[in-house]
Amino acid sequence: MDPATLGLIAFGFVLLLLAMRVPIAFSLASVATVSTFLIFAFRSGDFAPERAIKATSSLVFSNSFDLIHSYNLSMIPLFVALGHIAYRAEITTKIYYAAKVWLVKLPGGVAMASVVGCGGFSAITGSSIACASTMGRICVPEMLRMGYDNRLATSAVAAGGTLGSLIPPSVLFIIYGIFTETSISRLFLAGVLPGLLTLAGFLLVIAVWVWRSPEIAPVGDTDIDAAERWRAAREAWPAVFLFVVIIGGIYGGIFTATEAAAVCVFFAAVIGFVQGNLTWQGLWDSVRETCIQTTAIFFIAATAKIFVAFVALTGIAPSIVETVTAAEPSVFVLMLCIAGIYLVLGMFLDPIGIMVLTLPLMIPLVESYDLNLIWFGVVVIKLLEIGLITPPVGLNVFVIANVVGKQAPIDRIFAGIARFLSVDIIVLILIMSFPMISLLLPMGMK
Repeated sequence: MDPATLGLIAFGFVLLLLAMRVPIAFSLASVATVSTFLIFAFRSGDFAPERAIKATSSLVFSNSFDLIHSYNLSMIPLFVALGHIAYRAEITTKIYYAAKVWLVKLPGGVAMASVVGCGGFSAITGSSIACASTMGRICVPEMLRMGYDNRLATSAVAAGGTLGSLIPPSVLFIIYGIFTETSISRLFLAGVLPGLLTLAGFLLVIAVWVWRSPEIAPVGDTDIDAAERWRAAREAWPAVFLFVVIIGGIYGGIFTATEAAAVCVFFAAVIGFVQGNLTWQGLWDSVRETCIQTTAIFFIAATAKIFVAFVALTGIAPSIVETVTAAEPSVFVLMLCIAGIYLVLGMFLDPIGIMVLTLPLMIPLVESYDLNLIWFGVVVIKLLEIGLITPPVGLNVFVIANVVGKQAPIDRIFAGIARFLSVDIIVLILIMSFPMISLLLPMGMK
């Protein structure tokens, strides 16, 4: 069988396994291994399994080994650990509280504070689902207690949680950088302005929504004085400090992204112990949860690397590039088709699974049009971010639904999400139309 044809069949099998709810890592590893074996076994025309065993095992083990021993991959456990330590040290929760006491007097102020808190949490943790889960437990019950409409209370946090994909540090940016061999530090910087633009758009959605329907967001406690507000702002300094270390250190050429992660883990632990909010048991729990979460990410990444090697072996990517370029679509049409693919996949698959499945085919295609891979990375992450709140399987929506239980059915959460999705689409169009939004900070990097 022609390797390119086998490659297309393999993609079909992967999608079938995913539709059957087989975990992405097992789907990629099994299909890639079996298909690679068949390619080597039929290389000379007849079926010779004995000569395929060594070649297949060499491809499988060497690619997974090389990935796991990648220096860049070491920043994933560091940033994951940073998020867990910062949460247990109450660094992330103080961002929300500071935003709350400053915004509580505004219509919809607590919902705005929740989004700002999600943005601050994302600037430390780098995980959208972790952000939605943690902030959902903190913010949603309080808004519901105050009498907020459950659509606003839940959708604000579900949408705000997606900021973890774009605002650095981002696990998705790290994986994208490793698989495309682009600078992760530059990818981090490229996500800053689009992330802040999305954050501002979400705040505008809340303001307009509450302005049109004031009854959905009762005004909170107005007895908070100026001294309390300034005290809360001062107590949020650790989060600001860590974000400045990450972004300022990378932008100024002081740290690599990996070094910035290590430095911030140290500072977060020290701050937590000095302030008395972090205990040795809390530190141990953070390490344990980091190991569990990192193992899952590494397993997916290792199997994805095997799948990438199989795709390269089939030659399917050059065939697709040749077919597309022969059709001569414009860049606009190409990006429209790519966006459509990611949006559809985002309705059913998790972000990491979508990335590792599509990048082996998308990157050669994008490179053939001489498009900037840093800019394209931001576009991809934004599309994955949208997928986290898009029905029928918006992961952040289901996370929030599990947190609030019967207080807000999933259909009510999705009803509120529609407004935030409209902002996401507008920001996506702006990013695609004006690449400088993403490239301004990376271009100024030392």
